Amino acid sequence: MKILHVNLAKGFRGGERQTLLLIEALAARDDLEQILVCRRDSPLRDRLADASGVSVVTAEHQLAGHGAVGRVDVVHAHEAKAVHWAWLHWCLRRVPYVITRRVDTPVGDRPLNRWSYRHAAARVAISRVIQEQLSARGWGPVERIPSAHSNPVPEPARTRAFREAFAGRFLVGHAGALVDRHKGQRVLLDAARRLETRCPDMAFVFLGAGEDDAALQAESRDQKNVFWLGFKDNVVDYIAGFDVFAFPSRYEGLGSVLLDVMACDVPVVASRTGGIPDLVTHEQTGLLVEAGDAEALAEALERLHEDTALRRDLAAGGRRQAEAFSPRQMAAAYRACYAGAVRS
Repeated sequence: MKILHVNLAKGFRGGERQTLLLIEALAARDDLEQILVCRRDSPLRDRLADASGVSVVTAEHQLAGHGAVGRVDVVHAHEAKAVHWAWLHWCLRRVPYVITRRVDTPVGDRPLNRWSYRHAAARVAISRVIQEQLSARGWGPVERIPSAHSNPVPEPARTRAFREAFAGRFLVGHAGALVDRHKGQRVLLDAARRLETRCPDMAFVFLGAGEDDAALQAESRDQKNVFWLGFKDNVVDYIAGFDVFAFPSRYEGLGSVLLDVMACDVPVVASRTGGIPDLVTHEQTGLLVEAGDAEALAEALERLHEDTALRRDLAAGGRRQAEAFSPRQMAAAYRACYAGAVRS
C-alpha cells in the first residue's frame, strides 16, 4: 500500500509531532510505502531524512504538489490546509482520503469544509470532545484514534545535571508553545506568584518558544521562582527531572505531551478542558482543575508539594495510562483505517 501524508503547517507543534510518530511507526512495516507532502521549510523534512521507505514532496499551499506525487492508494490529511489539499486531489484523481482532526474547536460550517469532510473515506478525531463536535456536523461517521507518546527515553546524565542546577528546589515544569491564548502560561505565572511565599522552595520551569515568549518573560521579571529555558530538542531529559508537570491549557484537542510526561513517571496537574480528561482521570492519573483558575492550580500544586505518596501514586497511574498510547498501537489503528478507505 502506498500512503500519502499531507501536513502543510508551518513550524513543528503537536500535530506535526504526531505526523512524524505515525510515519516512523508505519515505516517499520515492509508492506507500506509513504510519501509526505509538506512545506519547503517544514521541520518534518529534516526529521524524516533517514526514514526508510519515505519520500518528501514540497508544496507551499493546497493547490501545489498534486502532479508530483504519482499514484497512491490513500491520502491522509493531518491538519486543516491538508484537508482541502486531499479533497482537491480526490477531485483530480479520485484517491480516497482520511482526515484527522486534532483541534477541539468546531470545524467551520462552510461549503468547502462540508464538501471536504463529506467526501472523505474516513474522519478521525483524536479525543472524545472532537469526535462529538465532528459527529454533530452530520458529515459522516467519525472514529476515534488517540495520539501517542514518543517512547521517551531520557538521558540520565542530562536529567541529573538539570536537577543539580536547581538543587534543593521542588520543580514544577511546563513544556509547550508559548502562546497564552492556547496553553495558558499566564495562569501558571499567576499560580507561581501565589505560591512564592506559601512554597518558597518551589521553582517554575518553562520550556518552549512562541509568539508570547518576550511578553511572558517581561511580565514575570520580578518573580524569583520563575525560570525560562527556551526550546529544547531533548525536552524529555528535562521533563524527567520535574517533580510535577503543570498543563494549564485554555483549550486542548488532547494534550499528547502529557503522555510523554506520564511515561516519564512525572505526576500531572492539568486543565479540565478539551480532550485532556481522556488522558487524565482526576485523583487516579493526575489532578484536574478548571481552566483559567489560578488559585485552584496553585492549591493542586501545593497539595502535591506536601504529599509525596500522592505524587508517587499519580505517577504510577499515569505510567499505566501511557502504556495504552504507543506509536505502534496508533499505527495499527491507522493501518486498519487506510485499508477500509481503500476498500470503500
